Amino acid sequence: MAMDAISLQAVVDEVRPELLELRIDKVQQPARDQVILVLRGGKRLLFHVGASAPRMQLTRLLRDNPAEPPMFCMLLRKHLVGARVAAIVQPELERMVRLELDITDDFGQPGKRTLVLEAMGRRSNLILLDGEGRIIDCLRRVDADMSASRQVLPGLFYTPPAASDRLPFLEETEDAFLDKLAQENSEHQLDAFLLENYFGISPLMAREVAYRTTGDTDSRIFTLDEEGRLRFWSVMQELIDAVRKSRFTPLCLYRDGHPFEFSALPITQYGEAVVTERCDSFSALLDEFYEARERQERVRQRGADLIRTATTARDRLRRKLALQEKDYAATQDRDRLRICGDLITSNLYRMERGSTKLVCENYYEEGCPEITVQLDPLMTPQQNAAKYYKRYTKAKTAEKYLSEQMEIARRDLHYLESVLEEIAEGETEQDFIDIRNELRDAGFLRKQTKGKKEMKRVARPREFRTSGGYRVLVGRNNHQNDQLTLKTADHRDLWLHTQKIHGSHVILCTRGEEPDDQSLSEAAKIAAWYSQGRDGGKVPVDYTPVKFVKKPAGGRPGMVIYTTYQTMYVNPDEKLIQELQVK
Repeated sequence: MAMDAISLQAVVDEVRPELLELRIDKVQQPARDQVILVLRGGKRLLFHVGASAPRMQLTRLLRDNPAEPPMFCMLLRKHLVGARVAAIVQPELERMVRLELDITDDFGQPGKRTLVLEAMGRRSNLILLDGEGRIIDCLRRVDADMSASRQVLPGLFYTPPAASDRLPFLEETEDAFLDKLAQENSEHQLDAFLLENYFGISPLMAREVAYRTTGDTDSRIFTLDEEGRLRFWSVMQELIDAVRKSRFTPLCLYRDGHPFEFSALPITQYGEAVVTERCDSFSALLDEFYEARERQERVRQRGADLIRTATTARDRLRRKLALQEKDYAATQDRDRLRICGDLITSNLYRMERGSTKLVCENYYEEGCPEITVQLDPLMTPQQNAAKYYKRYTKAKTAEKYLSEQMEIARRDLHYLESVLEEIAEGETEQDFIDIRNELRDAGFLRKQTKGKKEMKRVARPREFRTSGGYRVLVGRNNHQNDQLTLKTADHRDLWLHTQKIHGSHVILCTRGEEPDDQSLSEAAKIAAWYSQGRDGGKVPVDYTPVKFVKKPAGGRPGMVIYTTYQTMYVNPDEKLIQELQVK
């Protein structure tokens, strides 16, 4: 869900006391629609202007930055680094935030800058203003062709979006509310009545008011008697008081174990279909709510070409393997060809040139049953026999060749399945660059052409710390899996991997000690999470000392063999993974 004005007010009220008077140390733009201000003390203020998730919040998540910062990021660095946060203002019930900043210009003179977030769905924007309210630049420029009523371009004076003609719900009174209700079409639903008449109330809160009034989100006005209309206003008054007095609570709603709504006020309309959890802060709530979605979006945007390449190659291999298996099955009938040749040879005295078939006893089977051998009438009996022997020899040779090719195809198919899992787990730009290079090395992508440069950065394995204090390292791709298992890990460390399903190599660094059961269980849960079994339960995880893990000859990156091992069944736990991860 997108952030509404009430939730945005709750976030502003939360971050304001933490950020006032702090100076901006860094400006980052990890994605086209994201800007992060790093303030003194390491606080990271995120402005997100994506159409599906526009918001402002403090974030703990570390996002990978591009090798070359975008122009808008460079502009913000020029104007905002060193600036002091003077005020954080949200116009009442607007999905807007103004970050007022005190600066010192190049000549040492004090000045003002304002960063304006407009969190309005697909029209969201981030705009930098000078001290006179003139636009210096913005993340999304809007010219006259895009909007005839309001342009957002450098050099123009900033004008806020046009105000709604609906009444802000905080300004409503009982008499006016009941009068509007009396004049409304009685067939209208209660939530539709609220949305059509009042500004600042979201569809979620409108349904909640309706539900608290009647016990049903779809109730219509004609179902309300006099007492029901008064109860409707009473619930509305409770909402107004809660917002005016900022009685906000960061709540996340889970359905089937996944977050699907968040709110600053209690939500009861879903009943027992959801589980409501209170979070430590609104910023922590938003990190948790959007983290999985942002990861999927990164994979969709950055990994789309990789997914297409790997999927195409995988599907081609599947078709090739199916044909090879069909041909291989045909070679298993080759003994019949040899027998036909032998029978022709042993019955040459009975045959005449031009015959189309030979009917004789099959002395290779018990009881010598009668058999019919098809002949080519244009060939002599000797040539027909030679033809069957040649087909037999060809089938025998093909069996060996097909066995080798099928083994290679199965190996490559297994490898591509693991690459697709890597892409699904990709988090940073470097992750996708490494996977792309891996596919090039494996021959599934063309070599990089001259003149194109990619960010070169040594990617570190994911790192975790168990409750017992043991380090856990997780490979990000197949090359890193090999490096981690075969070179980095000590032979006494424990190696973990999901059984018979694709996943990352996981190393539990034991320091030569016997790890406690809880640490071993936590490492197994990490291995289950970074695998294809992350959405399942009771995932089998094999574990063994690193010394028992070997690389097979000619194996693709990430492929290993092991014989001595034990198996543990665990349930992947996302919250535990987040708690154990080393930031």
